[in-house]
Amino acid sequence: MKDSNLYDSAGAAERVVVRETVDGIPVGEAAAAAPRAERAPAAPVAVRRPDTYIWGIYLLLLLISIVELYSASSTEIKGSNVYAPLIRHGIFLGLGFLIVLGCQNVHYSVFRKLAWPLAIISLVLLGISTFAGVEINGAQRAIQLGSITIQPPEIVKLTVVLLLVCVLARYQVPGGVSAKGVGISAVIVIVFGALVLPNGLTNLIIMMGASVCMLIIGGVKIRQGVTVLLVYLLVGGVFMFVRSTSAADKEFDAVASENVENVAASDKDGSSGSFGRLNTQMNRVARHIRGVKPTDEIDDFNRQVILSKFAMAHGGVWGRGPGNSRESARLPLAFSDYIFSIIIEDAGLVGGLGVLFLYICLIGRAGMLASKCSRAFPALLIMGCALLIVLQALIHMAIVTGVAPVSGQPLPLISKGGTSIIVMSMAIGMMLSVSRYGTTRGNKKEQRAEMNQLPEEMQAANPMQMEN
Repeated sequence: MKDSNLYDSAGAAERVVVRETVDGIPVGEAAAAAPRAERAPAAPVAVRRPDTYIWGIYLLLLLISIVELYSASSTEIKGSNVYAPLIRHGIFLGLGFLIVLGCQNVHYSVFRKLAWPLAIISLVLLGISTFAGVEINGAQRAIQLGSITIQPPEIVKLTVVLLLVCVLARYQVPGGVSAKGVGISAVIVIVFGALVLPNGLTNLIIMMGASVCMLIIGGVKIRQGVTVLLVYLLVGGVFMFVRSTSAADKEFDAVASENVENVAASDKDGSSGSFGRLNTQMNRVARHIRGVKPTDEIDDFNRQVILSKFAMAHGGVWGRGPGNSRESARLPLAFSDYIFSIIIEDAGLVGGLGVLFLYICLIGRAGMLASKCSRAFPALLIMGCALLIVLQALIHMAIVTGVAPVSGQPLPLISKGGTSIIVMSMAIGMMLSVSRYGTTRGNKKEQRAEMNQLPEEMQAANPMQMEN
């Protein structure tokens, strides 16, 4: 692969454009300037079968979702209609399945056009949910439209991934990403993160984690990556400090002294008002540091932690069998935020590790496909979507198993939740689109066809391209 760094007429300070040849194929302005004799006739864009491994993982997750949602929905059953929760969940799974089918048949370049419109929609929805949303589980984060509930933070996470893919692919330079591209990426995460933070700290962590991983994959230098991480920590700390200095002193005195009784008493007050959920987040961290003891009585503040541990203990190594969960009738949000504990109770440690293995396989397969893409955009797109799904799954599992403080985060494609299922289905569909339309190095005709279809800013070479 031969790269040459040329600057457009606007000057290097404005934008750096990568001009390159891949396997002898000129791209960008180099392609336009090439003699006609050197240009090959355009070939139709290659269309392959969607990746069967990703499809297999997706279908297994749907099967697990149906079985475990039925097992975990005891608290939702009303009257004699025991199938109502499963039917509602099945409708969203079916809609998500159709979205996957639709997205896999769309060329991945189309998703670039959706990034900024989706960003505007996300900002509008975030504003509505923050100032006029309904409160769910102590957080004002949802928009109620009749019987449908929209969770804007779930949409924002995919929006941020799409924006980062567009920016990192556009500002590729030999040896990594330009400083301007890194700066724009950091600003995107900070702006959306500041708007999401009042509605959930874990959503911010997922966005920052995914962005750091995508910067590394995009080829940023170590110094740039460390700088971005420090900026994230600094801005996050300043924002939390500004909010905390305005809150009631007694709540933070209780946190500082680890007086859990006082912290617990202040938790209800901290979940609403002009200070958002800061008090709730601080109190949960304090209780997590203290931990739970066998002698602790079950109350409103440790109920989820203790009952989830009961469920996992009942599961043992092999589990009690699907539908035989005892704690699903007592554990709050067993069908969403704590469904992993029900999976372990039903299928045991083996089943829990099996679910974890599926998510690891998903990101592993995404990495294999990304490394074979000839262009940066499809490689970053498939990795960004995989990172979003897997990071959220790992955080859900960490919360349920007691590694991380209590917070609401659904298990992707398994937990109940219409918005989450739709968003994650879109991510799976985008990954399948890349597996169908992303060309691989070595096939010159396919690469020429891809170049003819892609705009100039999407023609940068894949920074994680594996040499043959």
